[in-house]
Amino acid sequence: MYNFEFQNPVKIIFGKGEISKTGKNIPVGAKILLTYGGGSIFKNGVYDQVKASVEGFEVIEFGGIEPNPHYETLMKAVEIVKKENITFLLSVGGGSVLDGTKFIAAAARYAKGDPWRILSMRAPVLDAVPIGAVLTLPATGSEMNASSVITRAEYQEKLAFMSPLVMPFFSILDPEVIFSLPEKQVSNGIVDSFVHVIEQYLTFPVNSPIQDRFAEGILKTLTEEGPKVLANRLDYDSAANLMWSSTMALNGLIGSGVPQDWATHMIGHELTAFHGIDHARTLAIVLPGIMHIMREQKQAKIIQLGERVWGITDGSANERINRTIKMTAGFFESVGIPTRLSAYQVGAETIDRICDRFTKRGYKIGEKANIGPGEIRLILEDRL
Repeated sequence: MYNFEFQNPVKIIFGKGEISKTGKNIPVGAKILLTYGGGSIFKNGVYDQVKASVEGFEVIEFGGIEPNPHYETLMKAVEIVKKENITFLLSVGGGSVLDGTKFIAAAARYAKGDPWRILSMRAPVLDAVPIGAVLTLPATGSEMNASSVITRAEYQEKLAFMSPLVMPFFSILDPEVIFSLPEKQVSNGIVDSFVHVIEQYLTFPVNSPIQDRFAEGILKTLTEEGPKVLANRLDYDSAANLMWSSTMALNGLIGSGVPQDWATHMIGHELTAFHGIDHARTLAIVLPGIMHIMREQKQAKIIQLGERVWGITDGSANERINRTIKMTAGFFESVGIPTRLSAYQVGAETIDRICDRFTKRGYKIGEKANIGPGEIRLILEDRL
């Protein structure tokens, strides 16, 4: 196991009825910008619960943050933060709303030119407006981490940044919000969370049994509880287990002291940038290709995944790897997520564009930084 430092200051407030505690966790006298997405919070009762909780605060609202939050939209919120002297940001929505709110928090205090530099040039975040979150969709894990992914539509680019300064001061997780979610969003959340775990697990062994067992426990929980939620949206216990799995998948715990990959995400981001495919669905396309093309490098952990999560214990190494890839892709398909580019009418032209983009960037990805344009082409061609 590698050396590591781990600190997670986010206060989690978990359970039914806990949205009522929102206001109690915001600094007295704060001027709030409440951010949200397409308006589902008005239909499921979350908005009314939040508003009742923050009664007495001065609140300005900013809606319309996209599922893949756009820089262009977020910069409008940045102007409001500056003009109105906002002192606290309250994200009410899914991970995309929170990712967008994190960028707003950093960009509003960025004093060295275009805030896009935070993403495009990895400019350091030196200050940020404090954030709180009310989560309405389990998926990204953004409620308990320092990460944010933003799309700039005019450039067709989707990039990420990280800073401990944008970690929420608190996140409220009420599993009952899942009751009203459409099937597509639940399915996306299951797959997104699953692949978050895989990115920190499916690399190579470094004698880290605690992290491995935690990761495998999350994967097993997702495969068991996710389908239960799809079958019965009012199953509170399964909803709670799904929501907590999504948070635990990306709060830094299982990634401490182990190598991490993230190639699936970086390739998937390009599919979203060029075609607008839902983030989780890009992951379901790319991961089986990575498992196949990088099977030699990842052999030990793929076999371990197959044995401990899918119960595959016999056959040659190659046979076990093939079955593990098939079981993983089959799970994604079973929750309604296609695993082939053809399902989205994406072909060779897009593969060329993605490989060209990575060529121009001049760096390689993966846990050993050995996945370049040539490997990316093979990975995507495997998923046609």
